Amino acid sequence: MAAKRTLVLNALQVEQKISRMAYEIYENNYEEKEVIVAGIAPHGFVLGKRIAAILEKISPIRTKLIEIKLNKDDPFDTRTQTKVPDKEIRDKVIILVDDVLNSGKTLIYGVKLFMNVPVKKIITAVLVDRNHTRYPVKADYVGLSLSTTLQEHISVELSEKGKDAVYLQ
Repeated sequence: MAAKRTLVLNALQVEQKISRMAYEIYENNYEEKEVIVAGIAPHGFVLGKRIAAILEKISPIRTKLIEIKLNKDDPFDTRTQTKVPDKEIRDKVIILVDDVLNSGKTLIYGVKLFMNVPVKKIITAVLVDRNHTRYPVKADYVGLSLSTTLQEHISVELSEKGKDAVYLQ
């Protein structure tokens, strides 16, 4: 028997949330010439790519998109990876992007990647904040804040235009 899924955000609503987040990021970083958008693979990277595209369209800010790969279930298992040299992120604003903020563990390990490089600031952006953090982490930019039970699961589907959705399971 398939798990019951409840549609929380449809494609249009997802697009609106991403656009609003990009505008908020621009409003708070309008003095920057360039920002680094660091998306946590897989869904955070797709979301980061969309935020970067909107920022490029609505502002003079240049964006550099990087992909962060880590094992979300066990971040100690493998090293956090990205293929960007430290000199390219030095003294820049880093926008760390993921699809869902649950416990905060994934964002903490994503931030860890930038702790050995002097960056201007690190800000976080998530499409859905579940409000269940166990780590001292918060999202600076949130598409939707959704209080759920610990047993419920949020599923974010980002694909070709018109097929985006957020489900509660």
